[in-house]
Amino acid sequence: METLRERKKQRTRDALLRAALELFTSQGYERTTVDEIAEAVGVSQRTFFRYFAGKDEAALALVEMSVARFVEAVRARPPHEAPLEALRQAVLDSWDSINEIVESIVPVELHLRMYRVIESTPVLLAAHLRRSAEIEEGLARVIADREGLDVDADPRPQLVVAVFSGVMRVVERRWSTGEGFGVAEMRALTARYLDGIGPALLGDWREA
Repeated sequence: METLRERKKQRTRDALLRAALELFTSQGYERTTVDEIAEAVGVSQRTFFRYFAGKDEAALALVEMSVARFVEAVRARPPHEAPLEALRQAVLDSWDSINEIVESIVPVELHLRMYRVIESTPVLLAAHLRRSAEIEEGLARVIADREGLDVDADPRPQLVVAVFSGVMRVVERRWSTGEGFGVAEMRALTARYLDGIGPALLGDWREA
C-alpha cells in the first residue's frame, strides 16, 4: 500500500512535470530554465533534480510512461496472435489506459502540444529518436520471446517492429503537425494506417 510519503513525492513529481510542460509549450523548451520550473511549483532546483536528471527527461517523461504501458500490453497479448496483430491490438487496446495515465497528470491537450515541441526542438527530437531506437530493440526481444526465436539470429522480430514503428512515427508526425486531431481521431488514424500496411507494402500503387 502506498504510504503518505510516497503519495507526497508523487504529487511533487507530477506538479513539476505539469509546470515543465506548460512552460515548454508556452515559451519554448530552450527558453525555459530548471529554476523557472522549480519556482512555478514552489520548490528548489535541488528538488527538481531529485525527480528528473534534466529538462530533457521532464520533456519526454509522459512519452516514456506511455511507451512503458504499451510494452506491458504487448507482453500481455494472447500467444496465438501473430506478431504484427499483437502489436496492433496492444496499441489500440491500451489507448484508453494510456490516456488515463496522461490525464492523471496533465490535460491530454497539453500532452499533444508537447509532441509539437518535441518535433520542432532538435535536441529533444534527437533524444526522442535515440530512445525510440532503444525501445524498438527491446520490443523486438519481446516479440522474439513470444515466438520462441533468437532475436540475434532471426531478423523477423526486428523487421516487424521496424515496420510497426515506422507506421507509429508517421502517426506521430501527423499528430504533431496536424490541426484538429483529437485523441479519438488519432486512434482511428493509427488503426487505419496499421491496417493499410499490407496494401502499402505489397500492393501495386500505379493506376490501371
